[in-house]
Amino acid sequence: MPRCANDPRLDIRNTSLTIRPAIANRTMTATPLHWRSVSRLAEELRSGSLSAEHLTRHYLERIADLDGRLCAFRVVDAERAIEQARRSSRLLASGGAGPLCGIPFAAKDLFDVEGMTTGAGTRLLEDTAPATRSAAVVRRLEEAGMVLLGKTHTVQLAYGGVGINNDVGTPRNPWRQEPSVAGGSSSGSAVAVASGMAPIALGTDTGGSVRIPAALCGLVGLKTTVGRVSRAGVHPLSWSLDSVGPLARSVEDAALLCDAISGPDDEDPTTWGRQATTLGVDLAKHADADLSGVRIGLVENVFFDEASREIATAIHESAEVFEGLGAVVERIELDTVRKALELNPRGLVIAAEAYTLNRRLVDGHLDALDPVVGGRIILGKDVTAEEYLETVKSWQRLRAEARLEMSAYDALLCPTTARASVPIADLQVSAEAYRTANLLYLRNTSIGNILDLCGLSVPCGFTETGLPIGLMIYGGSFDESTIARLGRAYESATSWQEQRPDLSWIERG
Repeated sequence: MPRCANDPRLDIRNTSLTIRPAIANRTMTATPLHWRSVSRLAEELRSGSLSAEHLTRHYLERIADLDGRLCAFRVVDAERAIEQARRSSRLLASGGAGPLCGIPFAAKDLFDVEGMTTGAGTRLLEDTAPATRSAAVVRRLEEAGMVLLGKTHTVQLAYGGVGINNDVGTPRNPWRQEPSVAGGSSSGSAVAVASGMAPIALGTDTGGSVRIPAALCGLVGLKTTVGRVSRAGVHPLSWSLDSVGPLARSVEDAALLCDAISGPDDEDPTTWGRQATTLGVDLAKHADADLSGVRIGLVENVFFDEASREIATAIHESAEVFEGLGAVVERIELDTVRKALELNPRGLVIAAEAYTLNRRLVDGHLDALDPVVGGRIILGKDVTAEEYLETVKSWQRLRAEARLEMSAYDALLCPTTARASVPIADLQVSAEAYRTANLLYLRNTSIGNILDLCGLSVPCGFTETGLPIGLMIYGGSFDESTIARLGRAYESATSWQEQRPDLSWIERG
């Protein structure tokens, strides 16, 4: 297994295990296994034309070939994955398997996995005791017969939108040979899926950490409403804003994973009384992509500020696609969008909660943290109770105002990010360059977190240099069904999600 070029301490477990399947056993098809959708792979597994073990070995081989240059994974446990695949095969043979049985997945290194340490992107946690119990969502997926390939890199403590981690490894955007940012903080999960090292992955989103890497890597990223999916067993950053969501190559794939992980969990009170989603069923009901009667607001204030010409053009062209599908699209400005930025001074709420949750690391090892990450968290130390409570209350009032302002629309459109991926070297020239880029990447996504919206980023084009552009579809709280339907309809009318990065430079290098 090649080592990650910018992370010499990459933990690849059980490398003595033979990973490569015999050539004679490989399925010959126009679409390689690693680029097939989760839904298609699931059909092949259920039909018996593909085995879970063969599929898992294929992805492990892919990781062995690519991850030394892309640095998506912190740890891969091949033996564990093969054993889970064999168990999935038994479930499939019994006829009682669910729709995701046998499908491999990756998990961001914030999720506890039994027997593995949770590093949360910092070496300060690498020597902690292995988890004795997996996070609730990991347990749900494994109980459904899915196969965990490994844990993926993240920004330190998941606090950043760029995706750089100079401590334990920075994943590289597979769309560009020059080392470029993948977006944060679920950077490793995005790179794993975008490069075909995993068909789907788990991420978390506090201010955009699922949607930013989805946009920069040409993927679908679903930010679920807080309370939709359990966060039990996930290293926290902000109890007010943390959410769990999938990174996938299609809306349907993201919907299938969301259905599997959503629903009430005794260990997370925010989920109490909430039902699991049925996005997969909902999408099947609207397979014709007719959006007649749907009203969409194209929000033109704040979200387009400092957006590149290419991104602004792509979003406006996407709005025309929705009009062609029968939707009514209105260009609008929302006062609550502007207020959301004004009511987030210094990232006050996140900083205060992040400091409280990570106080031991910050107080004792601030010099070991990335200067930007540590600098943002340490601000929370000086937040007064009055400042914190006043901001939280103002958010509650603003969310009620946003519901009224959005009531005339089924969904909103805007750019996911104002900029596409940039070279990592450009952001390492100074802390200020890094900080400026970080704030710009986070702006459009963090507004949705503050307003308690659900959000879906879907690929909607490419820059002149071939870098992906993301379209954000915002919906109201717990309205994941609507944004999934709109995202699926958009996919049916375009082919952006079918594009794949050219990775021949890795083979040449």
